[in-house]
Amino acid sequence: MATSTTKALTGEEPPGTTGDGKTPRRRGALLHRLDVKGAPYAFVAPFFVVFAAFSFYPLVYTSWISLHDVELATLDMMEWVAFDNYVELWGDSRFWNALQNTITIGIISTVPQLMMALGLAHLLNYRMRASLFFRVASLVPYATSVAAAALVFTMIFERDFGMINWALGSVGIDPVDWEADKWPAQAAISTIVIWRWTGYNALLYLAAMQAIPAERYEAASLDGASRWKQFTHVTVPGIRSTIVFTIVLSTIGATQLFGEPLIFGQGPNGVTGGADNQYQTLGLLLYEEGWKNYQMGRSATVAWAMFMLLVLAFVAQRLIKRLRSRTS
Repeated sequence: MATSTTKALTGEEPPGTTGDGKTPRRRGALLHRLDVKGAPYAFVAPFFVVFAAFSFYPLVYTSWISLHDVELATLDMMEWVAFDNYVELWGDSRFWNALQNTITIGIISTVPQLMMALGLAHLLNYRMRASLFFRVASLVPYATSVAAAALVFTMIFERDFGMINWALGSVGIDPVDWEADKWPAQAAISTIVIWRWTGYNALLYLAAMQAIPAERYEAASLDGASRWKQFTHVTVPGIRSTIVFTIVLSTIGATQLFGEPLIFGQGPNGVTGGADNQYQTLGLLLYEEGWKNYQMGRSATVAWAMFMLLVLAFVAQRLIKRLRSRTS
């Protein structure tokens, strides 16, 4: 007697049926379904392996170091101090000063940066000549090395021969000591951040704007909406998720700000954020504790404080989003 496979090959029985020619074969379909469902996990699994190796382990190791008194030169010699480093950090005025500077620099650099990026993206979204050139040009600051950008802006904000003070002097304004005073120094550092990241965020907004259907603008135009109303009622709601994404990225970048204030200080003052710590950020404080004072336990404590700040910011953002969804 010929088997069902032989009958299927000879055409006596259609494929996918059993010997009686009526019952469908479910085994192959089930295996195929399992393969399709398991495919995403197979692709995602390597990411979690890499995350565990390069992210999870450093977090655990850093938290372990933060519970010890250990110096940079003798990492193998640790003294258990429990949460003493966290208690000392809580009572350290330098930490609160660095936290305040991080928040203020983050605000005065992030808010103008994202607003300028949104306006620039709105202009680039129009049909204009050489639009590709302008889009590529907006990425040049992002592609520039942070060291090169900080050095150039340091010379621009130099007290005696800087371009900014020359321009102020030409209109009768006294020169400003940008590095020595707190608010001028933070404004100068924020200018570097704004210059570097505005174009990058503008291209993110532009990509989101181009995904908005043109029918929405046509409908708003037929309803008599002006360009400004189309921008506020069509464009901004259409790219809301991208705006939230850039806010999250900017918050993380502001918390980890390091290179710009370090190079702006031009020497030993760069590590301490000026002679009076007037622009020292949490990233600079972490570096000072670990690589200047050789106290790796305290440095790890600062690192974990920065991480917890990001977690709190994320939780606050989620709570605000839930409250808005409930009220709406």
